[in-house]
Formats: sequence, structure tokens, C-alpha cells
Amino acid sequence: MKLYDLIEGLAETTLENTEITDVTSDTRKKVSAGAMFVCIKGKTFDGHDAARDMIEKGCSVIVCERDLGLDCQIIVGDTRETYVRLCEAWFGHPERELNLIGVTGTNGKTTITTVLKQVLTDMGCRIGLIGTCQNEIGDTIYPTARTTPEPYDLYELLRKMADAKCDYVIMEASSQGLEQKRLAGCRFKVGVFTNLTQDHLDVHGTMENYYQAKKILFSISDNAIINIDDDYGKRYLSEISCPAKTYSCCEKADFTAEDILLSTSGVKYVFSDGKRKQNVRFNMPGLFNVSNSLAVIACCETLGFAPDASIRALAKTGGVRGRAEVVPTGRDFTVICDYAHTPDALANVLSAIKEGADGKVKCLFGCGGNRDAAKRPLMAAAAADNSDFLIITSDNPRDEDPDDIIDDLMKGLDGKDTPYIRITDRREAIHWAVKNAEKNDIIVLAGKGHEDYQILAGGVKIHFDEREVVAEALDELSQAEK
Repeated sequence: MKLYDLIEGLAETTLENTEITDVTSDTRKKVSAGAMFVCIKGKTFDGHDAARDMIEKGCSVIVCERDLGLDCQIIVGDTRETYVRLCEAWFGHPERELNLIGVTGTNGKTTITTVLKQVLTDMGCRIGLIGTCQNEIGDTIYPTARTTPEPYDLYELLRKMADAKCDYVIMEASSQGLEQKRLAGCRFKVGVFTNLTQDHLDVHGTMENYYQAKKILFSISDNAIINIDDDYGKRYLSEISCPAKTYSCCEKADFTAEDILLSTSGVKYVFSDGKRKQNVRFNMPGLFNVSNSLAVIACCETLGFAPDASIRALAKTGGVRGRAEVVPTGRDFTVICDYAHTPDALANVLSAIKEGADGKVKCLFGCGGNRDAAKRPLMAAAAADNSDFLIITSDNPRDEDPDDIIDDLMKGLDGKDTPYIRITDRREAIHWAVKNAEKNDIIVLAGKGHEDYQILAGGVKIHFDEREVVAEALDELSQAEK
């Protein structure tokens, strides 16, 4: 692409209108001769410091925010947003060819987006999905490194989705993705808010900053669907400018759930939108999944689909990997794998499971390293309040000592009488849980969910799939019984 075509409307330059061979902000990327490098300042590294090195690697144009004294530089006011716009142009503005749906909030994003894809697919639509577990175009799966991809990866994916003629693209909109302007060029037909509880304060610093980051979605949405069972949702209603509709399990709203019945196998309730009432069945347990399914129906109706169609499709949906996922054991006890890694999410899933449990609920959990340390004791307190026994272990320790993380976590058990055992190694902890399981126990493996790895010091990833670890432990148990 010619330089002038690429930067049209973004910047002015007297540089020669050369052919640009690639666009990047990543100093680690191998670049082709004639590439454009965009200098972005992050928390720990400033791309401006690498500009000359990138020229030596072959870049012919440098986009920067300050004068670097380079003959090939183009100075702009905000390189982060400019990079997003350049990626849009580089891939031919695929966002303009797609109907985008964004879901934001602390908990529920993956369940809502995954189930919404299943429902819309059942109703004959071709769907693209961008989220925490994986990216999907129809039945084709693409791996993902983060909830909301970096701009180049995002627009490359959107181009594939546009070329595949997707009717809708459903996207998890993370607070970091929104704050870092990765979605600045997108326009969403519908933006959905689930809830806001303590998480990512290591990034945002305060709940107010976290709230404001999530709020950005509604400045780039045509319609909003807001959960007013959450106090932050009520606040959004008074602050956002796009048309908004509400959903609730407890209060009067545009979309409500009435006569709710909960069980360990799923939920039943009566859906009401003020014009009709219909029975709903959804095969995931807990009041929070009443809320999640209600958001799906509300979103579909906002898109123009009749509730009876989406409710029929909803009843056919299966579970979501790593979200209250039952791991087969062939035994008289149950193992459930769930991604809950915030105090609120942990309390929700454990209370939902405990409500219908015939035996003890035993929670195995830890907390991630290099992340919001303030939530560690809150996680322990939530687990203690909603479990009969705790198995305290590691999660993704990253660059922290796992035992130091557990020491922080243990402070939340002060004044609690829930019995526990501390086993630092997560594999060993899972083996202990299986070996010591009693009849009708429900063992909840919390925190990893869909993840099939652990992150250790230096960012090293090792393969760690809890389903496989459970299978190993069951095999050892069978061998011991022979």
C-alpha cells in the first residue's frame, strides 16, 4: 500500500509516496524492507527508544509523537490511536463490513459471548467470535493470546471474518483493550454490560479507573444492554449517551427473569419483556447464569430476533469450557472446573453449586502472581464462606514466590472456621483432592478454567490441563485400589 493512501486523514507528510510493506509497533517482529514502525510508549518500554534500531532492521517510515531527528519520521499527536487507524486502513477497514457486538464487565463475558454465538448460529447466522478462550470463525478455531487482541491481530482477524461473510462478530471487550484504544475504530451495534467487581487493579489502580475504562464501550455503541442488578450498571444508565435497555433478575427492567428455579443441572425462569412472557430453560447452574442467559435473549431482541426463537435456541446450548464444566470421573464424586478468579465470581459459582449439593463442596484455588494482590484475602474469604473444605494452592505464580502469594491469601481466613489444607504444587493438590474425595463430594477446581497452561517465572508457560491432571489422579487411584 502506498504511504499516502495509508495515512490519509491521519497525518500529513512531505516524505516520498513510497510503497509500505507492513505496519508494526512490535520491536520483536521481523520486518520487511519498507515497513512502517509506530512508536508507542507503554508502562515499561517506550517504542521511541527503538526507532533507530527499527530503521536498521529495514523500516522506511517511523511514526512518532515527538521529534526524533529522523529523516523518515511522521509526527502525530497520539501514536497508540494512530496505530489502530493504520491497522484498519492496512486491512481495508473490515470493521465497516461487519455487525459488531461487544460484551464488557468483570464476570460473565465468556459465557455470554459463547452462548450468544451458539444461539445466533442456531438461528442461521454465520458468526465470528473474539474472546478469552479462543477466536472462532464459524467452526474454525484460531488461538488467542489475550481477551481483546492487539490492533494488528484484531484487524487481521476482522478481515478474515469479513471475507468469510460473517453476519455478526461477537467480542469480549476487556478494560485494557478499551483503555488502550484497541477498539477505537470499531462501532458496535450492541454493547452489553454484565457487572463490575474487584479485578485488574494492578493495571487500573482504582475501581473508578476500572469503571471508566469499561464505560468506553458505550461511547462506540449504537445500543446498550445494561445489568441493573449491579450498582455500576445503574450508574452507567445515568452517564452514557447511547440508547439503553436494562435486564434484571431482581428488579423491574426492560428484560426480567421471574419465578426463577435453580438446580445443579441448570436454571428455569419466566422471561418477560413487558409484551410477552415465556418459559426459559438454560443448561448452566446458578443465579448468575440466569443473568447471563437473560443478557443473551435481550441482545438478540435488540438485534431484531423474536424472543421465542432465541429461547428455543438457548435451550439447546451446551456448557462453556471452563465455566462450571463437569469433568468426567466415573466415580461417586464430582469434579467441576471453573475460571472463577475474582472474589465475586468465586462466591457465585460456589454458592450455586452448594445450593444443590448432596455432599461437601471442596474448593481448590489459588491466586495469580504479578496481579492485584489486594484481592487475594478476599478470594480466600469468599471461598471459605461458600465451601465446606478448602485446598489452597498455586495458580499462575509468574514472577512471585507461590508461597508468598498463598501467605497473602491466608490473611482472608482470619476468623473463618472452614477447614483447609495447604499444598503449594497445584498438580499435587489436585491429586490429593481426588485421592481423598468422599461419596457425593463436589470438588471445584477454581481459577484456571479453559486455560491449559501455567505461567511461571519469566513468563515461561508449561502445559497444565486440569482435565488431564484429574485423569492422571483417577488412574493412580484405580491402580492403588487393585
